[in-house]
Amino acid sequence: MAEEDRGPDGAALDEVVAFTSDLIRIDTTNRGGGDCRERPAAEYVAERLADAGVEPVLLERTPGRTNVVARIPGTDPTADALLVHGHLDVVPAEAADWTVHPFSGEVRDGVVWGRGAVDMKNMDAMVLAVVRAWARQGVRPRRDVVLAYTADEEASAEDGSGFLADHHPGLFEGCTEGISESGAFSFHPQPGMTLYPIAAGERGTAWLKLTARGRAGHGSKVNTANAVTRLAEAVARIGNHEWPVRLTSTVRAALTELAALYGIDTDVDAPGFDTDALLEKLGPAAALVQPTVRNSANPTMMAAGYKVNVIPGEAVAYVDGRMLPGGEEEFVETMDRLTGPDVAWEFHHREVPLEAPVDSPTFARLRAAVERFDPEGHVVPFAMSGGTDAKQFSRLGITGYGFSPLRLPPGLDYGALFHGVDERVPVDALHFGVRVLDHYLRSA
Repeated sequence: MAEEDRGPDGAALDEVVAFTSDLIRIDTTNRGGGDCRERPAAEYVAERLADAGVEPVLLERTPGRTNVVARIPGTDPTADALLVHGHLDVVPAEAADWTVHPFSGEVRDGVVWGRGAVDMKNMDAMVLAVVRAWARQGVRPRRDVVLAYTADEEASAEDGSGFLADHHPGLFEGCTEGISESGAFSFHPQPGMTLYPIAAGERGTAWLKLTARGRAGHGSKVNTANAVTRLAEAVARIGNHEWPVRLTSTVRAALTELAALYGIDTDVDAPGFDTDALLEKLGPAAALVQPTVRNSANPTMMAAGYKVNVIPGEAVAYVDGRMLPGGEEEFVETMDRLTGPDVAWEFHHREVPLEAPVDSPTFARLRAAVERFDPEGHVVPFAMSGGTDAKQFSRLGITGYGFSPLRLPPGLDYGALFHGVDERVPVDALHFGVRVLDHYLRSA
């Protein structure tokens, strides 16, 4: 049997379930205030890498906010290195809202439950299981594989991938491409059709702080310079704004391939092409593309005042903005217009948008790895509406793809599980992911 056909051993399939469950039980909640402590999870990962003969390096910008980096030498010293990265932190979860405690890691009826089951301790566990299987089987990848388990992805990444990229770039020497979360999951838009979207782009992050200033005074008096009113009007304009269509190369490719699968004759480059009309024809499959055909800005938080009968002199709001590649200038100009003369705005946190080629040998190999284990599935490119640590690693010249393979049953809404209640992943999906990752990483 050829080495590439051997696949992961049975121990790897058992370990991926155990590792996912164990990591979920390590509470690494990141509320964005700096109180998260990823170190216990980092130590868990590092110990299991060391057991497999892989030497991990633990790095911190802030005590307790720990990252793990390790390099597995490949057989071809002339080949570029590949980065495989996943984050160890998770978003908060309110136990009272869940069917199963979010940090129990319970395995019930063939499903692993808990915060991080899909975002993204499952991928962390899959990679760990593959690497340990290689050690048992004496397998080495063709190219160097650099592993990075990061802190702080769910907030600013300042203690995680941003810190690694800025202060430890040498650990990623030779890396030209990377894979991480939010891609290669199965999506069932209609009976008999299974899609596997692989991410080749990300909208840029543009978290904004809006500040309105006015004249403070008594709540019973006439006040034509009310900061709260000014802010509310600006927030309403932003929330109601209809952004123009802006198609990136990744989205064009996604629309073209989806239209072909549905037997729709279309040319996205034709004059007068109606993006929204095509999306309507695609039905549920449009959900893969709809969030990324435009820039967006959604108000999320507001704060003003300290007493009901006092008009404050200042009011503040926050907006989650997202920018497409090439859409940054449009975004800034639109914010200037929508906020108006009485409200100042600034970037509270900003990350660049990304695009990776979908006609590259890398994308072709990612496609082939998925279709090898689900020949009836259809891989399509897509762009993420949000973002990942790939943005930070792009500063090192690393092209990122979203590739965290899972074969999910129809009816399990992968998108709703992200940051949602009752996050969970089937054991069979983890086994599928281990097999796909093992195959891809051996020959990448």
